Amino acid sequence: MELTVPELSLVVLVGITGSGKSTFARAHFKPTEVISSDYCRGLVADDENDQSATPAAFDVLRYIAGKRLEAGRLTVVDATNVQPEARRELVLLAREHDVLPVAIVLDLPEKLCAERNSKRQDRDFGPHVIRRQRDQLRRSLRRLQREGFRTVHVLHSAEDIDAASITRTRLYSDLRHEAGPFDVIGDVHGCLPELTELLTTLGYCLERDAAGRPVGARHPDRRAVFVGDLVDRGPDTPGVLRLVMGMVAAGTAFCVSGNHEAKLLRALRGKNVKVNHGLAESLEQLAREPEEFRTEVERFIDGLISHYVLDGGRLVVAHAGLLERYQGRASGRVREFCLYGQTTGETDEYGLPVRFPWAQEYRGRAVVVYGHTPVPRAEWLNNTLCLDTGCVFGGRLTALNYPERALVSVAAARVYYTPARPFPADPATGEADAAGFAAAAGRREPDVLDIGDVSGSRVIETAYLPRIGVREDHAAAALEVMSRFAIDPRWLLYLPPTMSPVATSPRDDLLEHPDEAFAAYRADGVTSVLCEEKHMGSRAVLLVCRSPGVAQARFGVPDREALGVIWTRTGRPFFAAELMTPLLAQLTTAAEAAGLFAELDTSWLLFDAELLPWNVKAGQLLRDQYAAVGAAARASLPAAVSVLEQARTRHLPSGEPNGELRSAELDALLARTVAREANATAFTAAYLRYCWTTDGLAGVRIAPFQLLASEGAVYHERPHLWHLDVADRLVAASPGLITPTRRLPVQTDDPASIAAAVLWWQEHTAAGGEGMVVKPAANLHRDPALTPGRDSSAGRGLVQPGLKVRGREYLRLIYGPDYTEPANLVRLRQRAVGHKRSLALREYALGLEALDRLARGEPLWRSHECVFAVLALESEPVDPRL
Repeated sequence: MELTVPELSLVVLVGITGSGKSTFARAHFKPTEVISSDYCRGLVADDENDQSATPAAFDVLRYIAGKRLEAGRLTVVDATNVQPEARRELVLLAREHDVLPVAIVLDLPEKLCAERNSKRQDRDFGPHVIRRQRDQLRRSLRRLQREGFRTVHVLHSAEDIDAASITRTRLYSDLRHEAGPFDVIGDVHGCLPELTELLTTLGYCLERDAAGRPVGARHPDRRAVFVGDLVDRGPDTPGVLRLVMGMVAAGTAFCVSGNHEAKLLRALRGKNVKVNHGLAESLEQLAREPEEFRTEVERFIDGLISHYVLDGGRLVVAHAGLLERYQGRASGRVREFCLYGQTTGETDEYGLPVRFPWAQEYRGRAVVVYGHTPVPRAEWLNNTLCLDTGCVFGGRLTALNYPERALVSVAAARVYYTPARPFPADPATGEADAAGFAAAAGRREPDVLDIGDVSGSRVIETAYLPRIGVREDHAAAALEVMSRFAIDPRWLLYLPPTMSPVATSPRDDLLEHPDEAFAAYRADGVTSVLCEEKHMGSRAVLLVCRSPGVAQARFGVPDREALGVIWTRTGRPFFAAELMTPLLAQLTTAAEAAGLFAELDTSWLLFDAELLPWNVKAGQLLRDQYAAVGAAARASLPAAVSVLEQARTRHLPSGEPNGELRSAELDALLARTVAREANATAFTAAYLRYCWTTDGLAGVRIAPFQLLASEGAVYHERPHLWHLDVADRLVAASPGLITPTRRLPVQTDDPASIAAAVLWWQEHTAAGGEGMVVKPAANLHRDPALTPGRDSSAGRGLVQPGLKVRGREYLRLIYGPDYTEPANLVRLRQRAVGHKRSLALREYALGLEALDRLARGEPLWRSHECVFAVLALESEPVDPRL
């Protein structure tokens, strides 16, 4: 006997004591899915049979069940539940969380239950209790569905119970297994000519019946999804229904119900409805169709559901939109929202309901595509998109290509129906003004930011690491930095991640060596890597616009003459405006000369780069820390060496106790001081290598090493050699400003290739270079054996984007002048790089996600969510020397 239970539901076991509910629950459900009233009594009273604790126990039971349902988990309540008032509380709980309540009734004979109870020492109540429960159960059986249970299963014997099996079914709205690609089509409203034109434009091949009427459409690779409101107002409601019904029946389309379909269904069934808002036209047109067709229409509309959840939960289609907490749920409240949206209960001057701007507050992970409320043009708002562009009112019929996020539309042939509320229009052009419409509707514009977007504890889901947590205090620290020091937030599209060092080298005189980098990538299955020269400067992000006005048109920045901006790893501007403007002008000229704008068909470019020399940004740090340490050491240590040498030449008096021992101690002290003097000299020489005099922009150099993004595109899957070729083109276009990055390809499974790379690193660092960064040659790389879906811990499936291998002398700046002393090296070898590696991967994933969202045209707050998280993670306690 198969009992069907929705995957997300509240299952209520109903039966008298002794009917075997707990045994049935253990046999068919996970232990964590079952909440027992007896167990809850034990929690609150230390006695599962203490009936006086029942009210408190059921408070606990309902609380736990509510938390599980809120999290979207199937929940089973194991209690007698024979009283209507007990069931009523559970049905209300299911409705509160918009899940379906299911009753499984174990209706066993009273005698059998009594025999079972007699064998249990913890059941000491009399037969009158069982008799009373049995009477209550009998009276309940006929009214369970009227109480609100969507499904009721009744098992009348022990044999029925033994033979029963539980089958978990998907909700009708659950199409997460359907990955697309899809073409989501807005409100058609009977406009058949525009629908056929749009389908043809999208690449669908129309199928026609003997009378030449379109009865289906098929695409070789895609399927259509209709947002509802196929009917009313337009010239050919039956034609639209015939076409869409054929597509749905053939499996080439999905369709959700709109409010106009719901009203038409009531009218077709003879219900008392107001024949307005275009319903009269539909009824008149359908009256001319055969009875069989009207019956098919009624059956089709009756089968339409409220919404679909597609592509693993990443896409939701509902007629009027859907809040995140309703997605994938089933209740009258969910259906009502899907059909009509959220209204305030008021009406405007046109007699239409005033709608609450739910999309303005939407923060869900899924893209929500909807229609219902006409807009002049489709625009993204907080990961939502309204596709009703008023075709029947003389506007356009619009479709969204998903996952590409491209919009395709066709113009209406004419105005078929005069709207009650006219579109706001620009008086100068007579065209609909989307900004005016948004203001009239009280909507939030896509690039309007809110502190709630980035504050508080949060978990961010990315396509690279599944869940990245940000603590509330770290988010507050990031907000403090951004609000006080950062560039205009409309520029702030990306922050670069920190970089992990290699594992500590076992060599006696080194902390870092290339062999550890090659071994790490070899272990991750990366055989081709690229060694890049590590420039000792300051990390910089460059946003370069092609011409004045691009910044205002594309990013909404008020400065019409701006050519971009340059910012640091913490989002601060690199230069004051008087230096930033001419520097960006040079970069724009170089990019234009290199042909990048034209080749990539973009008006802006985003680069990751190093800005040289170090002292351009770190001048104060150099003066207060490095120079001060070097100067103090150079002033004091030579004098100390001189004094110790003089002391060493003195002859101790004859017979002096421990004279030989004191002489050995003096020799050791002198040797340590001489070594410290040499270390201090090396320390000063180390930082001076990376500094030179600059005057304004004179002497400033930029070393770009990766093109991050341009309009509608990201480049993290392009190999690193492609990026460095782009950089070389910039060097050729502006050799005085752009400096090249040397590189060396290496095979991690080839000892000769590794040996050549080690020699290259040794020569580079011996000549004063900081070191090198070893990167997967392919750029973004995943270990196929470690996919993110299998493990949510940081780093599973994602390979480090780069490992830095710093030179011996450069590390003096990091660990101090005397770090090379043997005793210090022994201590420093205990450094732990695991947390730093985790941090680097999480920040890398967030950076990639921010760029992806930017390329997809998502609202600015969606990119900011990731950008702020990168800065927030920088507050994690990690050794800053790593």
